[in-house]
Amino acid sequence: MDQPRVVLLVRDGCHLCDEALEVVRAVCTATGNSWAVRDVDADETLRAEYTDHVPVTFVDGVRHAFWHVDAVALESALGA
Repeated sequence: MDQPRVVLLVRDGCHLCDEALEVVRAVCTATGNSWAVRDVDADETLRAEYTDHVPVTFVDGVRHAFWHVDAVALESALGA
């Protein structure tokens, strides 16, 4: 199975994560790119690495942004 182009690391109760989720969903829907959400608290390694630096957005496996996701920057990174 192919990896999603965009991966968003989040945690429950995080308002910035909720905002980032909406941006990622909108951009990926508009551009037709695959995306996935991962809960940092469900993975001990992710939780240790990213602690309170969520949300974290990756594009093609490379960290793109943390805390805030800019729709225009995400579209640009996706080559839209």
